[in-house]
Amino acid sequence: MNPTIGILGGGQLGLMLIQAGIDWNLAIHCLDPDPQASCKDLCTRFMVGSLTDYDTVYQFGQGVDVLTIEIEKVNVDALEALEREGKRVYPQPGVIRQIQDKRIQKAFFREHNLPTADFVLTNNRADVARIAGEQPDLLPAFHKLGRDGYDGRGVQRIATPADADKAFDAPGVLEKAVDFSKELAVIVARNERGELQTFPTVEMVFHPELNLVDYLFAPADITPEVDEQAQTLARRTAEAFGIVGLLAVELFLDNSGPGGAPQVLLNEVAPRPHNSGHHTIRANRTSQFEQHWRAILNLPLGDTTAHGPAAMINLLGEPGHTGPAVYEGLETLLAMPGVSPFFYGKAQTRPGRKMGHITVLDDSLDGLREKADVVKKNIRVVSNLTA
Repeated sequence: MNPTIGILGGGQLGLMLIQAGIDWNLAIHCLDPDPQASCKDLCTRFMVGSLTDYDTVYQFGQGVDVLTIEIEKVNVDALEALEREGKRVYPQPGVIRQIQDKRIQKAFFREHNLPTADFVLTNNRADVARIAGEQPDLLPAFHKLGRDGYDGRGVQRIATPADADKAFDAPGVLEKAVDFSKELAVIVARNERGELQTFPTVEMVFHPELNLVDYLFAPADITPEVDEQAQTLARRTAEAFGIVGLLAVELFLDNSGPGGAPQVLLNEVAPRPHNSGHHTIRANRTSQFEQHWRAILNLPLGDTTAHGPAAMINLLGEPGHTGPAVYEGLETLLAMPGVSPFFYGKAQTRPGRKMGHITVLDDSLDGLREKADVVKKNIRVVSNLTA
């Protein structure tokens, strides 16, 4: 008998998990605070409710056999109570707790000798001002909120001690800025048996204003030595957490390693499907979403071999447009071979909102970059109602 599965969160990650689960006749329930969430019409049962309220999460979990997440901002106390009662919760609540607070996450890296940028834990803005004055070698740095920062929110650059007034007056991490040449990512899957599988390393390019992934290329344009570093560090990190499920490992390629050699450093991790793996739906033999089901259901992990070079372009709401979404340039995209659009079921657009993504395939990296550039120039999400 197939287990009933619950997903905490009903956004685009949940949507793509359900799409992969439909192939296996999985019964999937979703909980989300938004009555118009992307998953509402696709899941077996949809429930509106808070992901951070103990009673809501606990009661939702009582109605399923296996519980998983598509976002870290959930009530871990309720998940731990369900786990104690024998409910299968993956990723494990203890892993979610370690990752959802960047202070705990960074301390975990240090305790397990996982290479990461130098950092100091801070309690408030006054701490940042004091440390900036006492440890000028730590600057320039980024002050990151311990909790609830994502997609570029909750990050402030502190270049000089005079910038300390920009810091958050809340618990956070003051992290030395890395002189990196590339931002990389590796998605790792691990099941209950301890079987582990990685996806090929990807190279991410971030939006200059929104500080979220604008597009990525797979495979990353790096040397075999750097790729081995990235893959090994991702595996070590997943094993250190002992996670069951997916772990997205974001990395910096640092230019200032010992003797000037490039070194790979941990940036941060996410215990779920991730933006850096969306292209795998078309580009790899097993997608990250199918792999998530394999991992949490303790099934053999799938082959992650890529069919060829791929790019993924995030489709963001255009500046100045808020209201019913209109996709401009879709016919141009659909006329191009190897170009696949994926929309997230969001009726309303707003500036910078993730509305979908485009996967681009080609036989060569050069051809891929050219095709991706054409795609970026020809697709826009707008509204007839301007902001």
